[in-house]
Amino acid sequence: MSDKPEHLIPRADTKALDPKYGFKMSVPEHQFNFGELYNLSVSRGTLTAEERFKVNEHIVQTIVMLENLPFPKNLQRVPEYAGTHHETLLGTGYPRQLGPDQLSIPARIMAIADIFEALTACDRPYKKAKPLSESIRILARLRDRGHIDADLFALLLSSGLHLSYGHRHLKPEQLDQVDIREFLQRPTAAAS
Repeated sequence: MSDKPEHLIPRADTKALDPKYGFKMSVPEHQFNFGELYNLSVSRGTLTAEERFKVNEHIVQTIVMLENLPFPKNLQRVPEYAGTHHETLLGTGYPRQLGPDQLSIPARIMAIADIFEALTACDRPYKKAKPLSESIRILARLRDRGHIDADLFALLLSSGLHLSYGHRHLKPEQLDQVDIREFLQRPTAAAS
């Protein structure tokens, strides 16, 4: 008889362990035998290593799939842009833990766009859509902590793109007032 719980099974092959891709992810030895329903109904709180891996694994599949497609020359960087949307300027993102010198401007834009869309999305079964003001406030905190590009965040606001996106994709109750002047002012070191 095994000393491992019945709901754990050996991990199936995963490209997250393939060194050719350069992923720097912690991969748990076992996986849960509950399938997607379990993974989509994780309650709020600290995720187990397996739950975190399942959440993060989507980007591994994205990179592997896109890097194996024969893109025409003008689309050769699509795998980079799509595959870096969970990286941070601090090098704490995933799956490769890239730092600012390794993240192109389009990759940085994708990171901000992905966070903004995730915060405001109303079609996620596991979370409530946030209003525009709260989403911008969260992005500002990420900027202040060095996770996202400050200049690109300022461009999102000063260009009005956050409003254009909001009017096109958000529910009316999400479109609350946002005074962008508050968020265009970066906090000083003394104020932090």
